[in-house]
Amino acid sequence: MASAELQGKYQKLAQEYSKLRAQNQVLKKGVVDEQANSAALKEQLKMKEQSLRKLQQEMDSLTFRNLQLAKRVELLQDELALSEPRGKKNKKSGESSSQLSQEQKSVFDEDLQKKIEENERLHIQFFEADEQHKHVEAELRSRLATLETEAAQHQAVVDGLTRKYMETIEKLQNDKAKLEVKSQTLEKEAKECRLRTEECQLQLKNLHEDLSEYSQYNALNVPLHNRRHQLKMRDIAGQALAFVQDLVTALLNFHTYTEQRIQIFPVDSAIDTVSPLNQKFSQYLHENASYVRPLEEGMLHLFESITEDTVTVLETTVKLKTFSEHLTSYICFLRKILPYQLKSLEEECESSLCTSALRARNLELSQDMKKMTAVFEKLQTYIALLALPSTEPDGLLRTNYSSVLTNVGAALHGFHDVMKDISKHYSQKATIEHELPTATQKLITTNDCILSSVVALTNGAGKIASFFSNNLDYFIASLSYGSKAASGFISPLSAECMLQNKKKAAAYMKSLRKPLLESVPYEEALANRRILLSSTESREGLAQQVQQSLEKISKLEQEKEHWMLEAQLAKIKLEKENQRIADKLKNTGSAQLVGLAQENAAVSNAAGQDEATAKAVLEPIQSTSVIGTLTRTSDSEVPDVESREDLIKNHYMARIVELTSQLQLADSKSVHFYAECRALSKRLALAEKSKEALTEEMKLASQNISRLQDELTTTKRSYEDQLSMMSDHLCSMNETLSKQREEIDTLKMSSKGNSKKNKSR
Repeated sequence: MASAELQGKYQKLAQEYSKLRAQNQVLKKGVVDEQANSAALKEQLKMKEQSLRKLQQEMDSLTFRNLQLAKRVELLQDELALSEPRGKKNKKSGESSSQLSQEQKSVFDEDLQKKIEENERLHIQFFEADEQHKHVEAELRSRLATLETEAAQHQAVVDGLTRKYMETIEKLQNDKAKLEVKSQTLEKEAKECRLRTEECQLQLKNLHEDLSEYSQYNALNVPLHNRRHQLKMRDIAGQALAFVQDLVTALLNFHTYTEQRIQIFPVDSAIDTVSPLNQKFSQYLHENASYVRPLEEGMLHLFESITEDTVTVLETTVKLKTFSEHLTSYICFLRKILPYQLKSLEEECESSLCTSALRARNLELSQDMKKMTAVFEKLQTYIALLALPSTEPDGLLRTNYSSVLTNVGAALHGFHDVMKDISKHYSQKATIEHELPTATQKLITTNDCILSSVVALTNGAGKIASFFSNNLDYFIASLSYGSKAASGFISPLSAECMLQNKKKAAAYMKSLRKPLLESVPYEEALANRRILLSSTESREGLAQQVQQSLEKISKLEQEKEHWMLEAQLAKIKLEKENQRIADKLKNTGSAQLVGLAQENAAVSNAAGQDEATAKAVLEPIQSTSVIGTLTRTSDSEVPDVESREDLIKNHYMARIVELTSQLQLADSKSVHFYAECRALSKRLALAEKSKEALTEEMKLASQNISRLQDELTTTKRSYEDQLSMMSDHLCSMNETLSKQREEIDTLKMSSKGNSKKNKSR
């Protein structure tokens, strides 16, 4: 423990020392750069001063030249003033001299004007240069002041760092002395550790030798759970299932439409008798579903067997054998129908309707059908080899299965090529047959259907071939879960025992997970949250149900008032009618009793009981219907109209009450179901959101795990490097100690020799 603390302290001091050293280098570099910048600025300042001096000298020369020109102008003006009076006196005699003086004056004026303009331009340039020089000089001086202050600050920092550096050096020297004292104890511990490691290595070597002798027991070891591998295998199996379903649908359509075509070409079964060969061929084709459907079922069972909890390799895919058997039965079906198919094409060629071009297409199709059967046989052979490790692992070496998978991919590409040829040749045949004068709409439609199924087969074969080629490397890399050095596969019993051991290990790990008692478990919290949400949903649903019920109650009350008014009106009409009938009965005789009874029944009975009332005159009859049981009397008994009307009215009122109660019950149930469905939909949405959040958390956790593994490997490597450095340091210290001991021994020997000499003297 003390050595670990010293080592940690030493590492911290070393890190601080390296940081201070790096900071010192950076600061030194910054100071040097600032000094270089200040030197460059000083050089620029010198150059600007030199240019300013040059401009000053030019300005002085220009002012001197201007003074000379001004004096010359004054002289010329004086001469002009003297020449003007002379010219007035001697105008006649000096015309030529006046012309000369005028020309000289114009020349002098032009020269003077040019010099004045040049002088102004030079004055402007000098002023601009002077202003620019002052501006640059001020900027440089301010920059120089800032750089000097920064240089002073950097120098102060450097001085502080050097002081701190010296202090750390002293501390490190003290720690080094302490470490040298403890190095001897560490050497002893290191020797003991070396001895222990040698013993452990020998034991490990012996254990490896013992385990290598029992490879069968090693097969029972549970491999590492690779969830990503299982998810990818399930995804691949799902894609393969979709492709096989498309192929199965296309094969069913192809065989079914081929059967329909035999019945209409070259002889239509509705008009003439089909040949015995085609009848037998049609009978066999009618059985295609019993051979094609199992392919989809076998692939579905294979997909369902690949779950996240299993280990999917060739030894554990037991359902692949079932799929191989279904494929074998389908190939037997293809072999059975192939001769009839070829003979049927020959019979079409012998028909009088067959042209030479159509005969050529039929010959090409017969060759294509042979190739298609051969390709399926080849594919079935390799799939049967892939199913061997789950039943007979000694049937073929594991090294040969890479070539088996490669051949499966080649067979699938061959199947795609054959289907392309069939599609091309059949489309050509269909176009030729459509041009025949005897081609019916039924034949054209059937040919189009067959062609569409062939195109679907071609597309499906191309998709599954490219899919298998893209995943070929992954299939080869994940053949077996056994050791890579082994040549064969693990036995199926060992693989099954391995899966059982894996389930037991998973159950044991699950039993070890105990929830914390202080907090609420996660599942219980989720359940409480769902209950809370469902209660809020049910409250909302009940509120809506109450509102709807109130609306329905108001509507029903309005309808009740309406029907009560109607019933009162009907009652008044009934009383009037009864009064009218009673008056008629009093006035008329017994001969008119039958007609009156029929009229009374037609008015009172809304359900159509006319025939029953007509028969009720002669003898009493009981009539059972929806209305109830009514009794008709003979002409000796007078019918009780009021009691019959009361019975009918009571029956309809009871029926209305029953129907309204049923309607209300159905409405309440529907509202309740609607509220439950809404709550379930919201729960489903929340569950989806929680699922997405959990997937994101799982991704982050996997990333953290990978990052922690990388950090663990790096820390392990750094610790090993530090241990090697410490060992090297200890070795160097041992060498120095041995040298010092040798020097001490030599000094002792020399001191002993000197003492002996002194004694002898």
